[in-house]
Amino acid sequence: MFGRRALIAALVLLFSASRASADSERAAHKLSSEGLAKVSDYIRNEIAAGTFPGAILLLQQHGKPVYYENFGVRDVATEISMSADTIFRLYSMSKPVTSVMAMMLVEEGKLKLDDPVSKYIPAFAGMTVGVEVRSDDGKVALMLQKLDRPVTIEDLMRHTAGIPYGYYGGGAVNALYADAGLFDNKALTNAEIVAKITALPLAEQPGTNWDYGHSTDVLGRIIEVISGKTLLQFAKERLLDPLGMTDTAYYVADPAKWPRIAEPMPTDRAISPMTQVRDPRKPLKWESGGGGLVGTIGDYARFSQMLLDGGTYDGRRYLNPETIALMASDHIGPETKIARDQNYYPGGTSGFGLGFAVRTSVPSGTSWPLGEYRWDGVGGTFFFIDPEDDLFGIFMVQTPSQRGRIQLALKTLIYQAMGR
Repeated sequence: MFGRRALIAALVLLFSASRASADSERAAHKLSSEGLAKVSDYIRNEIAAGTFPGAILLLQQHGKPVYYENFGVRDVATEISMSADTIFRLYSMSKPVTSVMAMMLVEEGKLKLDDPVSKYIPAFAGMTVGVEVRSDDGKVALMLQKLDRPVTIEDLMRHTAGIPYGYYGGGAVNALYADAGLFDNKALTNAEIVAKITALPLAEQPGTNWDYGHSTDVLGRIIEVISGKTLLQFAKERLLDPLGMTDTAYYVADPAKWPRIAEPMPTDRAISPMTQVRDPRKPLKWESGGGGLVGTIGDYARFSQMLLDGGTYDGRRYLNPETIALMASDHIGPETKIARDQNYYPGGTSGFGLGFAVRTSVPSGTSWPLGEYRWDGVGGTFFFIDPEDDLFGIFMVQTPSQRGRIQLALKTLIYQAMGR
C-alpha cells in the first residue's frame, strides 16, 4: 500500500510539473524532425505493403500538436483519403472512457471502489467460481465453488473480477463464455448482457488474477443503475458533449457519416477466432462500456488532453488530479500477489491501474518514462499519455491482425525521436 501511495504522490507531482513545463517549454525530451520522419516513413511503408489502407497519428505536447499526419485512405473500396473526421472503431479504448465516468461517480460519493458489485447488481451475490477437477480416469469436470469474498468495483476496473472474454486462453470456464455468444447479442441491453454474465461462473476467485474480459461492461451497467440513464445518455451529458466529443457514440446513426468510417483491408477482418470486425452502421442496443465506442482522433484527443491536464479541459474540471493519479497507478503490484494472465497482459514492464496499463519499469535497452499510461483497441487503435514529457499520442488505424507489432514499432520510433 505504501508503494502505491508513493507512486500516486509522484504522479500528482508529475501532473503539476507537466503543466508548468507547458508554459516554460522545460520538458526533458522533445521530438526531433529527423526522428519523426522515420515515424512517417514506417507508416507509409506499411500502407505500401498492404497492411492497412490508411491511418492517422497525432502527437501533442504542451497542449499543442507537434506532429499530425493523415496517411492513405479510409477504405480501399472507396479510396476516400484519410482525414481528421474519419470515424474509427475504438473497441477497448472505450474502457478508459467508461472508467473515467465511474470515477466521476466515486468523486461524487455515489460509488466506492470497495463496494461489492452486488450492491448494484444483486445477482452477483450468488455467483460461483468454476474450478476444473481431473478424476483418476483423466476426465475433467467443472466444480463450482463459493466466492471467498465479493467482487468489488475495484476488481471490475483493474480486471481482477474473474470475468473473462472467452475467446482466448482455453479452459472450461472460457468455453462457457465463448458458447454464451455475448459478442453476438447486439440486440440486448446492458442489463440483459450482464444477466447472461451472472448466469455463468467466474474463472477465478476475485482479486487473485488479472483476467481481461467483460468487467468494464459490467461497470457500464453499474453506471446506468446509479444514474438511471443509459450509458450513452450519461456519457453524453457528463463527458462527451461537454468535451466536444461529438462523433463518439456506440454506432454511427447518421447515414451521411457512413462514408467517413475507416475500414481494414478486406482480408483483415477477424478480431478473434469467434468474432469479426463489427459494422458500426448497424443500430445496436448493447452500449458496451468495454468495447463499443466509435469516434474520431479529434474526439479522443480532447479526452487525452483532459487526462494529461489532471482532469481539466478548456476551463472545465471533470476529475480531480488525485483521482487521475490514482487511476494511473499500479493496482496489481507485487504486494497484491495478483497473478497475471499473460494472454493479453501488457508486458513485463507494466502494471495495471483503474482502466489503463501503467509503465512500472523501464524496458531493456530504452529509457521510456515511468508513469506512462495507455491502452489500445482490438481494431488497431492505441493511445498513450506521458506526464513526464507533457505528451500524449494517438494512432488511429483499423488492422486487427497486425496491431501489436505495429504499436510496438511505432512506440519505439516515437520515443527514439524523443531521444529515449
